[in-house]
Amino acid sequence: MSDVKQPDAIALLKQDHRTVADLFAEFETASGDDRKQKLAQKICLELTVHATIEEEIFYPACGGKVDEDLLKEAYVEHDGAKVLIAEIEASSESDDDFFDAKVKVLKEQIEHHVEEEEKRMEGVFSQARHAGIDMDALGTQMAKRKAELVASYKAGGAPKPELTTMTEVQI
Repeated sequence: MSDVKQPDAIALLKQDHRTVADLFAEFETASGDDRKQKLAQKICLELTVHATIEEEIFYPACGGKVDEDLLKEAYVEHDGAKVLIAEIEASSESDDDFFDAKVKVLKEQIEHHVEEEEKRMEGVFSQARHAGIDMDALGTQMAKRKAELVASYKAGGAPKPELTTMTEVQI
C-alpha cells in the first residue's frame, strides 16, 4: 500500500477547479485552430468528469447538511455548462464563428460556479466541511470514480452530457 495520502473531497474538487482555470487561461492565449480545439476538448473532458463526480457522490453526501437552494443552483449551473460543453464538443474553431465565444461564456459560468462552491463562510464546501461529512472517505470514493471516468472517456471519448434539471427544449 502506498504512503501517498489521497486528497480529501474538497481538496480534490478545488484541484479540479485550478486545473480548469489553468486550461481556460491557456486557451485565451493560444493561437491556431488546432491548439484551441485540443484545449477546448480538454476543458470539456475535465468539466464533464468533475460534474459527474460532484453529482454522483459529493452533492448527494451534502443533502440535508448544506443549504438546499445552493445545491439546487449547483445542479442548474452544471446543466447550463453541459449545454455549452455539448455545443463546443460538436463544433470546431474552424467551422463555428461562435466557438471562442462559447468557450468564454463557459469560462464565466464556471468561474461563478467555483465562487459559489468556494465562498469562505457560506459556500457549499465550507458548509459541507462544517457539517462533519467524512471528507477523506468521500475523497477516496471520488478519486476512484474520477479515474474510472477518465479511463472510460479516453477509451471511447467523452459521453454526451446528461442534463439533471432541464428538459429538452425545442427552439
